[in-house]
Amino acid sequence: MATAAGTLTASDNYDIVIIGAGPVGLFLSTCLARWGYNIKHIDNRPVPTATGRADGIQPRSLDLLKNLGLKRDIMKHNPAKVYEVAFWDPTHKGIQRTGTWASCPKFIDSRHPFTTLLHQGLIERVFIDDLRQNGIEVQRPWTITGFKNDGKDKTYPVEVSLQHVDTKEKEVVRAKYLFSGEGARSFVREQLGVPIIYKDPIKHVWGVMDGVVRTDFPDIKMKCTIHSDYGSIMVIPREANMVRLYIQLASSTDPDWNPRKQATIEEVQASAKRILQPYYLEWDRVEWYSVYPIGQGIAEKYTLDHRVFMGGDACHTHSPKAGQGMNTAFLDAMNLAWKIHHVEGGFADRSILTSYESERKSVAENLLDFDNRYAALFSQRLPSAGEVGAAAQQGQPENQFIEVFKSSCEFTTGYGVAYNPNVFNWSTEHPAQSNLFLKGTKLRTGRIMPPADVTRVVDANTVQLEQEIPVNGSFRIFVFAGKPCLTQRAIADFAANLSKKKSFYKVYERSDVSSVDYHEHHNPHSHFFTICTIFAAPRPTIEISDLLPPLLARYSDHVYADDQWDRRVPDAQASAHAKMGIDEERGAVLVVRPDGYVSCVVKLVEGSGTVDALNEYFGAFVSRSIGKPELQAQL
Repeated sequence: MATAAGTLTASDNYDIVIIGAGPVGLFLSTCLARWGYNIKHIDNRPVPTATGRADGIQPRSLDLLKNLGLKRDIMKHNPAKVYEVAFWDPTHKGIQRTGTWASCPKFIDSRHPFTTLLHQGLIERVFIDDLRQNGIEVQRPWTITGFKNDGKDKTYPVEVSLQHVDTKEKEVVRAKYLFSGEGARSFVREQLGVPIIYKDPIKHVWGVMDGVVRTDFPDIKMKCTIHSDYGSIMVIPREANMVRLYIQLASSTDPDWNPRKQATIEEVQASAKRILQPYYLEWDRVEWYSVYPIGQGIAEKYTLDHRVFMGGDACHTHSPKAGQGMNTAFLDAMNLAWKIHHVEGGFADRSILTSYESERKSVAENLLDFDNRYAALFSQRLPSAGEVGAAAQQGQPENQFIEVFKSSCEFTTGYGVAYNPNVFNWSTEHPAQSNLFLKGTKLRTGRIMPPADVTRVVDANTVQLEQEIPVNGSFRIFVFAGKPCLTQRAIADFAANLSKKKSFYKVYERSDVSSVDYHEHHNPHSHFFTICTIFAAPRPTIEISDLLPPLLARYSDHVYADDQWDRRVPDAQASAHAKMGIDEERGAVLVVRPDGYVSCVVKLVEGSGTVDALNEYFGAFVSRSIGKPELQAQL
């Protein structure tokens, strides 16, 4: 708090001030709170989201929530799960089902081949409970009234002015960073003068309604896209017998087109009943209702000074029907969280913060391109079954909407996110030029690490390798060790070179390494690296103390046997190696970013070459001199 004289006390200084307790703000706060940061988190609402808003968690996001340890708490609410999408189109009798398609098709390698549907307020509460366990309370109802990066305090350069919504009590604090997770009407974005660039003028107005219904429509428990001669509906099943309906209300082709069109609940219900003919539809109750125009927009910048950042809906707006808003927000927050952590933890150069905008804005632009096509196709009147048949006889293309939906499944499930080459995502243009970097594997830098089952040696449990290291802010180093009889010398050399004074691993050794808790499984040596070793051998043949030098044996809970069969590589002797495209005999070292995306793959060789290559890779962005060459690169 500011004193009567107007000066700030030490208690007014925060690592970060977060505005908004929606998905993006809560995710960012959760990560940073777990990693020990001092956070001021406010929201202008007196309580978490009560009704409506986002409700879809896509498969990749569920992977991430599981990695955070929050999936179980989400599933306690018994959410609806969408495994298939049904398509309904017009006929002379009303509407009929014309096909179904998997929500997450089998060609996508996913642990969770479904969309999870749950009220946003319940999802928010899971994060809020976790924050409380880490000593952070969202302050409500508070709002931001001003901010400036005045640099008066070099450590805490941003001054933030806050005010209680009801009592008008004022507070001025200083922070290293300010983050806006305020949503589409961001005060921070407005004050920065950052415009939203819209792709196209608003062409459609939709109503959205959550409620409990009675109907003889057979697919009410499934996700459905319904087109009729009276308009379009999307059906989204929800928890507790609820259903969400997105109902088309107006189009720019209407004679009385009005992009600000409003409609009563009764008018929207009447429209829904017409579209659903010949089926009946009645409401037991309406939980929430809103009207919104469809517009695809993106902020011109996500930050101006790399001290004040924005994310989530403050940066990108789009139609909710593709179920991407909350999921994109989660990944925005994860991307920024680990980069702030690495800068403030003294690991990386401050220049890495520029990659937040370049990586996440590129993903948002791809999302808007998809959403623009998806929303336009969904909103247009599709031809009847008879018209399609006649067109097909004339050699015309079939239903574009289904084609777009199918072709975009990888993107909508979250697994299609691809970050371009940069200092984190190795390519042949990277400053690290060792000839040991592998280019011919199935792994693509900037893409998510594929899932793989392995057997944990210490307890013989079958585990999911990609989930074994939690969201701890560390780079994940997976030593695919191949066959022990062929790689034992290379493994010993790898550990010996990691132990050298100027290696990337040793330079960032913990100051308290000699007194680290015996039960610390993930970060016994460094806060920035966690190591897993995976042998292409049956578990009974692996004796950790015989095969691994002490540095790697310290990670005994992260030693695995690659002895589980996988249907995607049915003939492989070591399926995890095979799924990554790594030599099952000679192995390789896979580096994965803290957010789960592939950084680089390096050959596992005898001598110092493997660690030398990794010194080059990390030397491109860390804050200290490592290895032999002193490589520094701008992002």
